[in-house]
Amino acid sequence: MMPTIEARPWHKAYEAGVPTALDLEALTVSQFLERAARDHGDATAIIYFNRRLSYRQLKDHVDRFAAALAELGVTRDSRVAIQLPNIPQTVIAYYATLSLGAQAVMTNPLYTPRELEHQWKDAGCRFAVVTDFLFESRIGTARARLPIEHYIVASIPDYMRLPLRFVARWKLGRADPPRVARVAPEAGVHSFLKLIRRAKPESRTHSRPETLAALQYTGGTTGVSKGAMLTHANLAANLQQCRAWFTGLTPGKEVFLTALPLFHSFGMTAAMNFPMSVAGAMVLIPDPRDIKAIVRAIARHGVTLLPAVPPIFNAILNYPRLGANALRSVRRGFSGSAPLPEDVLRRFEALTGARIVEGFGLSEASPVTHMNPVNGLRKAGAIGVPIPNTDAKIVNMDDGVTATPRGEVGELAIRGPQIMQGYWNMPEESAHALRDGWLYTGDLAVMDEDGFYRIVGRKKEMIVVSGYKVFPDEVDGVLMAHPAVLEAATIGLPDAKRGERVKSFIVLKRGAQASVEAVLAYCRENLAAYKVPRTVEFRAELPKSGALKTLRRVLIEEELAK
Repeated sequence: MMPTIEARPWHKAYEAGVPTALDLEALTVSQFLERAARDHGDATAIIYFNRRLSYRQLKDHVDRFAAALAELGVTRDSRVAIQLPNIPQTVIAYYATLSLGAQAVMTNPLYTPRELEHQWKDAGCRFAVVTDFLFESRIGTARARLPIEHYIVASIPDYMRLPLRFVARWKLGRADPPRVARVAPEAGVHSFLKLIRRAKPESRTHSRPETLAALQYTGGTTGVSKGAMLTHANLAANLQQCRAWFTGLTPGKEVFLTALPLFHSFGMTAAMNFPMSVAGAMVLIPDPRDIKAIVRAIARHGVTLLPAVPPIFNAILNYPRLGANALRSVRRGFSGSAPLPEDVLRRFEALTGARIVEGFGLSEASPVTHMNPVNGLRKAGAIGVPIPNTDAKIVNMDDGVTATPRGEVGELAIRGPQIMQGYWNMPEESAHALRDGWLYTGDLAVMDEDGFYRIVGRKKEMIVVSGYKVFPDEVDGVLMAHPAVLEAATIGLPDAKRGERVKSFIVLKRGAQASVEAVLAYCRENLAAYKVPRTVEFRAELPKSGALKTLRRVLIEEELAK
């Protein structure tokens, strides 16, 4: 039976064919793979350099790896850490883990031993799937401090076909630092490929939708990383919501670029689970910073749907050898994690003929909650409107209860079937984030007369100058509209007179020039005086997370340490 959803202002913006409420199927994430293998077994599931796996083949590899994990002792109550770049083993390990009723703990490959120790001990991981070079360079010396009993070691070239596998192994071995290594077999250390080759696939009973599927650790961009508890029902609901929103997709025919890191919630859903839900092909890119590989992959494999973050869209447009037809296969883009500059959106769409859909999500919501309509009314810079079965409100940032008048800034709160169950082992944090069925996001937002939402910043990142509120995202948006500016990041620093002062860091476009005075003059034309940065610093690059999100807290720490 279709649930009843109270009428909301944003429902007017829904395009024809998108319901305000879906009659959600009670599914597990694993069932999406089973359906794809059953209905589109010959369709391509994975494109990885010179290797392709059909959905039938992918299912076989997943079933074999699940059998191998079970033999090592993985059960319904196990947490399996997966610390890999975007390679076939990542997809296989994730779906094998979930098919056993165990929980996937997707881990950033850039993590240091200290960060691994925190996450894996907090999650209670006893099993980890890692790359050979990270095992050799970071994990080996820290094994005594880590809770892992069994390591399954994968290598980037393993799923490539000859002769590329040998060539890649040679090139990656000569990289600085090396990205392949020889790991000697020993007790508790296993080869990914050998486990799959000797395992026999077995039929398994399904987990229940309410079973925990993943501990999705937050990025920790403003504090300690927390494990959001996501069930199969949470993740499956979000896939059905996204599928309803993206009308016109053809099951078994779409080609997705999978460059977003799969350890991040945006990449996990938009670049892995969502393609799986429509039996689409995933073009795996191990390094999201490799724009040359991204552009080549789009052109060579006819990518039709491109989920990416603003720095990737921006970098593609600034790629020096971008052919006129290189991006013509792209029909839709999906942008999130930060505001997409309007100039980038317009130029990309003019170049490709595609339509970019800006959206919003967070780890605690599986992650998608808002999107601009694919067709129809759209507002550049806005995160769009709540998707089907999702409600949202903006409340006073001080009391967390009083609804703010339309057009005024407050904290964004969300409820829906995709919302997490809480934070792992953190009851106080869970109680603070989840109140009366609502997820309090910590994001500051405003809703306009059409029901479109716009994020203006994080509560923890808001700057107060002489009692006036300054939102870093707004300042960054103005700076990035300057024709010479590629990226910007604004922070607040202690100031004896004003409480805080505004400082901005800027990366210029390749070959562009601009002076501090010119940038500040531009800001004074477009911002109230108290919002204008007191100082501007040019940099070659900004600190980013593994998901390419700018880390303002790192900039603050650097400044305070001076």
